[in-house]
Amino acid sequence: MYRIGELAKRSQMSVDTLRYYEKEGLLQPTARSDSGYRLYADSVTARVDFIRRAKRVGFTLSEIQDLLELQIDKSAHSCEDVKSLTESKLIDIEARMRELEEIRQALSNLHESCCGGAESAEYCTILEALESADELLGDTPHTEAAS
Repeated sequence: MYRIGELAKRSQMSVDTLRYYEKEGLLQPTARSDSGYRLYADSVTARVDFIRRAKRVGFTLSEIQDLLELQIDKSAHSCEDVKSLTESKLIDIEARMRELEEIRQALSNLHESCCGGAESAEYCTILEALESADELLGDTPHTEAAS
């Protein structure tokens, strides 16, 4: 059994992160010491590693909670269940990549439009575009408020 500090060292995560995961329901101490310290079994280290790996490939904590539920009772779930979660995440990531490409293109256009000289920014094309253009990313003025 490990105290939270020892678990943090073993898992290479901060104590605060582990406490947050506990607050979010991703981790639970196995027991408490007589003095009230959280105690964790070896199996919790594997769970923390699972969470870290899932985060590295882009899953949110909510999505990780779903994956953990599937992992806990593998016999009650199918590969289709797991693949469905992964497919949903892949669709989200592809949409974000399209959005980021639009942002990259808009920033590139802004960057190219400016002379970058030592002149006063009074007539800077980047500032002018940001002050007046509603279509930098194809948005209308009201789209931002809805986000």
